[in-house]
Order: sequence, then structure tokens, then C-alpha cells
Amino acid sequence: MSSEQRGLAITGLNHYYGDRRALCDISFSIEPATITALLGPNGSGKTTLFQIVTTLLPTNPGHVSVFGHDVVREANAARRSIGVVFQSPALDERLTVTENLRTHGQLYGLRGTQLISRIRAALGLVTLDGRAGDLVGTLSGGLRRRVEIAKALLPQPRLLILDEPSTGLDPGARRELWKHLQRLRDSLGTTVLLTTHLMNEAADSDTVAVLHEGQMVARGTPRELVAEVGGDVILLTARDVETLARDIRTRFDQPVDIVDSRVRIERNEGRAFISELVDAFDDRIDSVNFGKPTLEDVFLHYTGHRWN
Repeated sequence: MSSEQRGLAITGLNHYYGDRRALCDISFSIEPATITALLGPNGSGKTTLFQIVTTLLPTNPGHVSVFGHDVVREANAARRSIGVVFQSPALDERLTVTENLRTHGQLYGLRGTQLISRIRAALGLVTLDGRAGDLVGTLSGGLRRRVEIAKALLPQPRLLILDEPSTGLDPGARRELWKHLQRLRDSLGTTVLLTTHLMNEAADSDTVAVLHEGQMVARGTPRELVAEVGGDVILLTARDVETLARDIRTRFDQPVDIVDSRVRIERNEGRAFISELVDAFDDRIDSVNFGKPTLEDVFLHYTGHRWN
């Protein structure tokens, strides 16, 4: 697929702050009409990548294009394809919802009936039709986030980029936000890229790209990434986890990690292996926890570090 057919194409992207490399040889692409989550803890490079894609930082070196438009050589054309929702709110609480959208639309050169129809359409997409005349200062955090999205939709962007969109939202508002993002993908064919440090949020996306210390360590659908971990996850507590881990490695030739003072094991058919562990070390194991892998296990699997 050519860069013109991709929503976003990134090749060989690096970025430095002085001598510190914040991004290290990042390459990936995003297909149109999909939701992609950039997942990583603080300091992983998510915000730097966000700023480069939105043309706020230069590519240094590397190449980034938005629907075929180079973000350096064709910055204005790339910007016209992008709608942005920043992590920090950018609404005037003293104005109504409509007044905020009207002011933003005028910055894009929208006027008259075209601006009015765009505002109505954007509010309809995030189901805020009935709150158009409300002062933004009276709205909940979840409703304000939806106003931010409506504002970003006014120029009818092909790529909607959101930086930590669920910050400050309660679980109910977060679920509502995701319903709206999925509606945009399905009804308008909008391509969505968001940054997040929330595992459950990333699990709802079509594709997850995992960042760690400026490197992309894994990428795929949530199901694909979890499948790569390999079987089940077993967690053991014990009075002496170091010795228990060593003896499990020796007796079963089994890779073992110690995470949060617990013995952690990835194993196919883990339920059956628990019986072998208990038979061998019954007097040394205090408790056993068994579960299927999650995206947190994916992060640990690829980085060797627990999620912070």
C-alpha cells in the first residue's frame, strides 16, 4: 500500500533532546478507518511522537506522512488532514459549546451556513445536540472531552489524533468516549491515533503499538500481542521467592521471573503445570494465582520490566 493510501506512514524516525535520544528508529503505518493506540508509560516517547505527527516538532531524522503529505515539506497539507485533541483542555469555560466551536471553526476559515452545518454535524456525532447552548464551565469532564472532539472534527479531518484522551475521566465517561471514537471510525471512516498509558483503553483499539524508552517493542492487534506471550500466566507467593524461582528453573527447565516479589511463569497449559508445582513445592508456596495474559504481560514479556 502506498503512503497516499495509508492514514499515517512513519519510517526511520529518530528524535533527540540534546544528547538524549527520545525516539529510536520508529517505523510503522496505520491503515485508514482504524483506531491505533500508542501504549507506553511516562517517558516512553509517546508525547514526542505525537508532537512530530502533528508538525509541532521536526523529524530528525526520519520520514512521516499523513495521507501522503510529508509533515515537513507539506506541513500545511498534512495539517489540513489532521484533527487534534490535546491532553490539556483548550476550551473557554465562559462560552457556550456552540460559541467555542464557532470560534475554532473561524480559525479554519469556516463562515456562515457552512460553519453552522459543520457545528451541527460535529455535535451530532458526539451526541451533544441538546447541550449546544450550555456554558462549557457547567459540563462534566466527560462532556467537555466530547466538545474537544467535536471541535477537532470541524475541519473534517481524515486523521484524528488524541493525546491521553481519558485523562481525568471516570470509567463511565471513558466508555462513552470510546463509543464515540468507534462511531467516528465506523460512520465516517475516520482514522484515529491516540496515546495512552491505560491497558484497558489500548485493549479496545484495533491495533496497539507498544513503546518503551523510545523504541517500538511490539505492534499488532490486542489479540495477536497477547497470543505472542505464550500460554498462561502463573504467579506464586512464597517466603523465599528467590530460592523458589531458582529451584523451579532447575527442576522443570522453566524460564521464571520475579515481579513485585512474586514468582512469575509463562506456560502453555498452565493449569496442569500448577499441579506439578504444588506437588513439588507444596510446603514452600503460599498462594497461586492463574490467569490469561494481558497487555501488561505483553509489556513485561518484551521489555523485561513491569508496567509503571
